[in-house]
Amino acid sequence: MAQKLRKGDRVIVLAGKDKGKEGEILKVMPKENKAIVQGVNIAIRHQRQTPDSPGGRVPKEMPIDLSNLALVDPREGGPTRVGFRIEGGRKVRYAKKSGAVIDA
Repeated sequence: MAQKLRKGDRVIVLAGKDKGKEGEILKVMPKENKAIVQGVNIAIRHQRQTPDSPGGRVPKEMPIDLSNLALVDPREGGPTRVGFRIEGGRKVRYAKKSGAVIDA
């Protein structure tokens, strides 16, 4: 099955403590049905000091469920659902809100 959300997509959070925040997908984990989004779902992790890096409390993005994310419409802005259609012999993703093609 084709993925609706991919690395590099701009998304908005629909539910949870970071509701309303926008960010770019850094990594998608389809088997766990989760994604890591830049600046969203931040947790503090303690890191041991090493010779080349200082120790301390390091903020880290944690995975968020794909069901809590929606693509930001490239034309109108705001959340939109993603659909698939054939254009010019290729399967492309499009925003259902505006009809704009996502894949260039």
